[in-house]
Amino acid sequence: MNTKVISSALLTVTSCAALTLTSPALAGGISAGTLIENTATATYEDANGPQTISSNTVTVLVDELLDVTVTSLDPGPVVATPGDAVLTYEVTNQGNGPEAFELVANPNVADNDFEVVVQNIAVDSNGNGVYDEGVDEILTAPETTAILAADEAITVFVIVSVPDGVTDDQLSQVELTASASTGNGTPGTVFAGQGEGGGDAIAGTTTASATALGALRARLTTLDLQKAVSIVDPFGGDSVVPGSLATFTLTANVLGSGAIDDLIIADIIPDGTTYAPGTLTLDAAPLTDESGDDAGEASNDAGISVSLGTTPGGTTHSITFAVTID
Repeated sequence: MNTKVISSALLTVTSCAALTLTSPALAGGISAGTLIENTATATYEDANGPQTISSNTVTVLVDELLDVTVTSLDPGPVVATPGDAVLTYEVTNQGNGPEAFELVANPNVADNDFEVVVQNIAVDSNGNGVYDEGVDEILTAPETTAILAADEAITVFVIVSVPDGVTDDQLSQVELTASASTGNGTPGTVFAGQGEGGGDAIAGTTTASATALGALRARLTTLDLQKAVSIVDPFGGDSVVPGSLATFTLTANVLGSGAIDDLIIADIIPDGTTYAPGTLTLDAAPLTDESGDDAGEASNDAGISVSLGTTPGGTTHSITFAVTID
């Protein structure tokens, strides 16, 4: 009887994984739809010398994880007055495959001091980070983004209308929610066959839905302008007679926590009087009568004008000038 003996046989088993990667490592891991192929080998020696055999190849299709984040890009509450205002957010596809996201803006947030009306949701079409009316794409209901690649982020604008009747320093928040179009649910929820490459789609740790709050703060300013006059007659009294000097005081109070722009205080020289040259002042500091020298100018024909520019709330300015009674 012939006996075949493998003496001192050395048997070594190894395995090798052939990975087909369609993109670099992503927030959600390896790309959805990737095929992971694995084949094991065994090497050994028998009476005929070194031998190598291979196992069958196992192929695994990477499923699609559905994950998303939403963040507010505004550094703080957006200053708002009655009328339109814009809140800015960023939506990022944190999954490992391409996905579109449905957007919902909710102005009914608990503890809001006032409620805005959502007008539109828009996408930053030109990538400048600023809402450009007529340029940036307005989404139509249901407001859904284009398909975003894994790790792709877009800037989203929520255009709202601030109602009349808000008062200074009131706060309102708007919640933007982004949900995967494929579906969302508790982590691990499976959407069979709906993933990239025909695999499953699976809700990730964010539940495939995320929210962020943007805020608006009412910054209202009003201007109160008061005018007073004092008289000194030629005899040291306060009678209004020819030759009396009438000094007018204009007091501008800017109220509120915002600011007003391009503030100019102006007055005419009353009929029956003549401007007293060199009497124009701002906050007790003298101004010249000539245009361009400083903030003020004055003449008998044109009257007086003082430019205060941008003036914040909580400030008061006093302007004086004098005329003589003809």
